[in-house]
Amino acid sequence: ADGDLLFNVNSDIRFNPRAAEQPERPNEDHHEEFLPTGETSIDSYPNWLKFHIGINRYELYSRHNPAIEALLQDLVSQKITSVAMKSGGTQLKLIMTFQNYGQALFKPMKQTREQETPPDFFYFSDYERHNAEIAAFHLDRQVEWICIRRKGEILILDFRRVPPVAGRLVNMTREIRDVTRDKKLWRTFFISPANNICFYGECSYYCSTEHALCGKPDQIEGSLAAFLPDLSLAKRKTWRNPWRRSYHKRKKAEWEVDPDYCEEVKQTPPYDSGTRILDIMDMTVFDFLMGNMDRHHYETFEKFGNETFIIHLDNGRGFGKYSHDELSILVPLNQCCRIRKSTYLRLQLLAKEEYKLSLLMKESLLKDKIAPILYQPHLEAMDRRLRIVLKAVSDCIEKDGYDNVVENDFNTDVNTVTTER
Repeated sequence: ADGDLLFNVNSDIRFNPRAAEQPERPNEDHHEEFLPTGETSIDSYPNWLKFHIGINRYELYSRHNPAIEALLQDLVSQKITSVAMKSGGTQLKLIMTFQNYGQALFKPMKQTREQETPPDFFYFSDYERHNAEIAAFHLDRQVEWICIRRKGEILILDFRRVPPVAGRLVNMTREIRDVTRDKKLWRTFFISPANNICFYGECSYYCSTEHALCGKPDQIEGSLAAFLPDLSLAKRKTWRNPWRRSYHKRKKAEWEVDPDYCEEVKQTPPYDSGTRILDIMDMTVFDFLMGNMDRHHYETFEKFGNETFIIHLDNGRGFGKYSHDELSILVPLNQCCRIRKSTYLRLQLLAKEEYKLSLLMKESLLKDKIAPILYQPHLEAMDRRLRIVLKAVSDCIEKDGYDNVVENDFNTDVNTVTTER
């Protein structure tokens, strides 16, 4: 239905790349229009635009959308024409614009694959990891599964709520310094004593000479996350996560001291009807498997009201510790004792030896240009955490009964689309 699509594309619409441009674009006097007009076939649209017009009420992209693989390729191969710092946020992120007018958010490498978050770091001062962004995208989607006897598709979490992310080796001189018009960024470039190109930009945390990002000599790894449609074209609503942490060194959040907190949440819109509480449970499982404690807000597309999915944005603080399972991330599931049947069945499948989560993730991540993405102990930690999630659901079922815990989302019209999409 038209109401289920983010954009209703028809032959009278002329797509204008200017609509998605940032004010800091260097090509303001560039008059050629790359994007097709209404007279051309949708097949000629750039892949980032195909991604945008495929967004619907239930998912960011459909299970077999060929534009997604093509977009991932674009993220690692398209010429970078402009770079600017992203405003807001605590750590340095760059907005990169490509020759085909697509844009992506670049998070540079700050830690090696083997490094864990230091034990004395608070979750709100942890590094944002580029490889966590890449791994989160793969965890959220599907993987082509191949073994000796058969070949097929195995879905990992199959949520499809994370925008496409790919790893890329970027030349800091040619692809950042030489194409930026952001003077504040440009001024922070320097050559280190080891003759490597470095820069640090401007941000709240870790933007100083001591925390500079240095290339080898000028190559740096990073993640590139495809932009969602511009807010002027598709407004998003930002919601405070009910299980948000206090972001304070000493204070606790209400959910940490009140075991009946979920009952209060379930009486508050939008959690008192529809599927939003189940979406929160999906996000809880997703974050627990990654060890992500930094989910203070979430977003939805305004057009779809409350009956739509949660977009899983900003996953860079996942995969920080493989030697520790942060059980507090699972509190929403433990308190509410609710989960979608489709999610529960998928988790049970991923716990089986032949469809093991760590093996599927490892295979999926090998497709990325900067593989390996995750250190092996992180993959093994996901298997361990999956068992903890299944034990939590099992305890809930024992306490409240299967039908009160597991929501059959295969029967209703909305969720039939959601599970079979």
